[in-house]
Amino acid sequence: MSEAGPNRAAKCFALVDVNNFYVSAERAFDPSLENRPVVILSNNDGCVITRSAEAKDLGIAMGAPWFQISAQAKAWGLVGLSSNYELYGDLSARVMEYLARHSLATEIYSIDEAFLTLPGSTADQHAAGRNIRRGVRRHVGLPVCVGLAPTKTLAKLANQWAKNNPHFQGVCHWDSISPADQERLLRKLPAQKIWGVGGRNSTRLAAVGIVTAWDLRNADPLVIRKRFSVVLMRTVLELQGTPCITLDETRGHSQILFSRSFVTPASSVREVGQALSVYAQGAAARLARKKLVTGNLNAFARTSSFNGGPVVAHSVDVAFPSPTADPLEIIRAAQRLLPDIREGTPYMRVGVTVRDLSPAGSQDTLMDFLDTPDRTLGPILDGVAERFGRASIGLGHGGLRSGSKWATKRDRLTPRYTTHWDDLPVVKAK
Repeated sequence: MSEAGPNRAAKCFALVDVNNFYVSAERAFDPSLENRPVVILSNNDGCVITRSAEAKDLGIAMGAPWFQISAQAKAWGLVGLSSNYELYGDLSARVMEYLARHSLATEIYSIDEAFLTLPGSTADQHAAGRNIRRGVRRHVGLPVCVGLAPTKTLAKLANQWAKNNPHFQGVCHWDSISPADQERLLRKLPAQKIWGVGGRNSTRLAAVGIVTAWDLRNADPLVIRKRFSVVLMRTVLELQGTPCITLDETRGHSQILFSRSFVTPASSVREVGQALSVYAQGAAARLARKKLVTGNLNAFARTSSFNGGPVVAHSVDVAFPSPTADPLEIIRAAQRLLPDIREGTPYMRVGVTVRDLSPAGSQDTLMDFLDTPDRTLGPILDGVAERFGRASIGLGHGGLRSGSKWATKRDRLTPRYTTHWDDLPVVKAK
């Protein structure tokens, strides 16, 4: 266990996590939502995917269908909102840009989480965590909690403690907690709740007497490696204070999926082709932003499992001659599903998955001599979109401003305050 003390000098990890990100993003531009029960809905306004604390207190469950609770919304004072992905993505980028200014290194873990590397003593790191929390709130308008520790696994635990214990005021440094309190926390916490353990491992661990996080922290790393895996051994070492989990091991790029369930089925080859074109271009744009290329694409379409009849499903895999992020290549590959599509069949879900990802520019230079499309188109499209917005340009159906009948329903969408000129907030001076 790490030695506690305010003057212990060492580099540490800080996990910065936006509290209830989607709800907080909505509240940043609509203060009337503060202290009210709010839920954010999935694609097509189907199910609850995020709940404010007030909504949780009402007993609303994650995944609850909106149609089942909407009748009671007025009586409860409940606000249900469509997912405003444009707003959330932009605010996430602003948070990450701010965090990068305050760290030796920044590792974005998800849309609302990032690991920072901070120097100095425990007291210096704690002060930096408080400054980061205040700064994100002031400059972006979002509340965050900060967990600091010598390892990423312990930083995750410290972050959760910062969220759940008002005493820490949103910032918790593991090394500032007494060893007795650390032990009490770990004894109360099931091993399954430790980052990276999961249900399957926890069942096997329980069979050998490892039930709590404290049990796992005190396990012999070599025995864990022999009986389980190297990954779980590293978790044990991390709990003991030895950093050994890198970003690549916690968050690798294996595939990118673009898929939606439709409100109204796509019942023609033309409509399925439109959806494939839009989703393939979205996948290409994301590859370009992440500076990745793909070696394989899967396109699929399927009918609903709840229509009372047999499920109709089609899928096609396409391997590219050389890894690519070219939108034309990716769209053409996705369109190879169309010969299988049955006219008049009500397809409720269509999607594109790009796999076998690798960093752009890491491929064999001899591949440049293959007869492939002009690869300058992707960067040009991405450059225009970066300057004028993602809806400003597109290829074919990917450039349509108005959605087709199969497009995602977002009837409860709030303004996209930071990414659309028409939605810019207006301040009226009295």
